[in-house]
Amino acid sequence: MWASHKRPIESPKRIISLVPSQTELLYYLGLHEETVGITKFCVHPSDWLKHKKRIGGTKNPNLDLIRELKPDLIIANKEENNKGDVEILAIDFPVWFTDVKNINDTLGMIQDIGKLTLKTESSHILVSEIQEKLKQHFKNASSKKMKGVYLIWQDPYMTIGGDTYIHEMMNLAGIENVFEKEIRYPEISDLAEVMKNAELILLSSEPYPFSEKHVNQLKKLFPDKKILLVDGEMFSWYGPRLLESIPYLNNLNEQLNHIEH
Repeated sequence: MWASHKRPIESPKRIISLVPSQTELLYYLGLHEETVGITKFCVHPSDWLKHKKRIGGTKNPNLDLIRELKPDLIIANKEENNKGDVEILAIDFPVWFTDVKNINDTLGMIQDIGKLTLKTESSHILVSEIQEKLKQHFKNASSKKMKGVYLIWQDPYMTIGGDTYIHEMMNLAGIENVFEKEIRYPEISDLAEVMKNAELILLSSEPYPFSEKHVNQLKKLFPDKKILLVDGEMFSWYGPRLLESIPYLNNLNEQLNHIEH
């Protein structure tokens, strides 16, 4: 959706991405020269992180630097970016604003950006490849479910609600989100109480950098539960990352199926 009344030129030549997942999409679509600015969290591809102009973080972009780059298209996201920053940028530049909560949103976003950047054919190919992987996933996935909690933060512990993209990725992995009736990113006041109704804790590698140290700590508290460290990018990055995340979730699903309840 447009966050401003300014429309981009027919073929944008100076694109700024404020979203890591969508930066990865621009790379996949071959927009190497056209992309002039990315955030410091746009770590994929690594070559772009080294050579593209970094315009700050997703939550605190350098608006003056963005203006200096004179973009003819800025790509932002409801989840990743602050509304105030987007509104300020939309006064002077064309801003395309996305809202991705599930796979269908992802596929639509890919096609929209493909149209905006005249990469329609490449975007259609990517969507087809993702759909084929999903088809194979649902063909082979077990119907067996395990109740789990996905932790994204510590002190306090925070998890994810049923209105998030990560929630859909949990479903693909055969995990029933204990917090599916909650919204956004609720805090957990008593993890021990929550674990009375769960069999599994997933510790994400981002945004909080959970590690094996945290796995071992929680195993001492919940020796009868399964505690797994998972790649947060595979659960939260959308776009072309689905080509990797779907097989990753397949493997996780198979791993969980071998756990005795």
